[in-house]
Amino acid sequence: MYVAVKGGESAIKNSQELLAEERRGDKDVKELTLDQIQNQLSLSLDRVMAEASLYDRELAALAVKQSCGDLVEAIFLLRAYRTTLPRFGTTVPIETANMSIRRRISATFKDLPGGQVLGPSFDYTHRLLDFSLAANGDVPEAMEADGTVDRNMPRVTDLLNNEGLIEEETAEDDNEPFDLTRESLKFPADRPARLQNLARGDEGFLLALAYSTQRGWGRNHPFAGEIRMGELSIEFIPDELGFSIEIGEITITECQMINQFKGSSDIPAQFTRGYGLSFGHNERKTMAMGIVDRALRTRELDEHVQAPAQDEEFVLSHSCNVEASGFVQHLKLPHYVDFQSELVTVRALRGEANIDETNIVKPISDITATE
Repeated sequence: MYVAVKGGESAIKNSQELLAEERRGDKDVKELTLDQIQNQLSLSLDRVMAEASLYDRELAALAVKQSCGDLVEAIFLLRAYRTTLPRFGTTVPIETANMSIRRRISATFKDLPGGQVLGPSFDYTHRLLDFSLAANGDVPEAMEADGTVDRNMPRVTDLLNNEGLIEEETAEDDNEPFDLTRESLKFPADRPARLQNLARGDEGFLLALAYSTQRGWGRNHPFAGEIRMGELSIEFIPDELGFSIEIGEITITECQMINQFKGSSDIPAQFTRGYGLSFGHNERKTMAMGIVDRALRTRELDEHVQAPAQDEEFVLSHSCNVEASGFVQHLKLPHYVDFQSELVTVRALRGEANIDETNIVKPISDITATE
């Protein structure tokens, strides 16, 4: 229980002014613009948009600036703003096969039909500080490919499916899909609900769970079947027109993880799938999402829950960093009544025990060398 506290208006106002002053920094340094954040901190924006469930680069840049670069705070700001927006319809479901690919890799086949498209990535850097960036020098333009990337290149999972080596994707029914932003999550949750939860779950949390499955808590050794990143057109069907129109383009990252499945009395040995999808360029997030998605499919595949990453209620109830941040930081609010009651209880218990104050263990700082 926490209580309302009167007074302190001037102190709170001054705290807000100090925050604004700290956000601005040295006034002799040129102020950071939203254009600079959008163009030079693009991966930060991608994470903020993904976990806030709102694709708007300018608003995400504003949230990052307002939060002084604290991404969890920026996610909170953007998701809170999202709740104020009216909803006027639903877009046509995207078909990721139509993606204009900028990056496409696979860890399962070397000679992949359509080839490996490395694209922009830290994977091929030495992870050493580049001090030339401190000089703000010009960056040489990268070479452009001779031709466009084939949009119709087959998926790795399709190649395996042609041999019957991987489970087939089953189409969902035509019922209205579950909407996590409008309905409360209920357990047991179906896979669409789980994927929605994971898609806007905290990257660090999902990454830790995915890591745990590979260290024995889940018996999971996945393969990155295919990772794609690129742009995709978004279409919407207005009631007035009755046909779809393109309303914009977004960047997305998709990951198909492949896992071995020993089979059961009804299903032969085969590979199974884990799926990840995210706004922006978010490979680490989508890979972790794909691993955790597969770990949570214990009920569907008749597996035993043996690890935290396989516990549906544990994972889905703690994936949101907005909720987690709120619960942890609420401890900064006044808890005077609670603490006073516990203080009285502890004093009473000590009194009942008749504790001899001379027998209390001394702090290390009070113990002399001769003792």
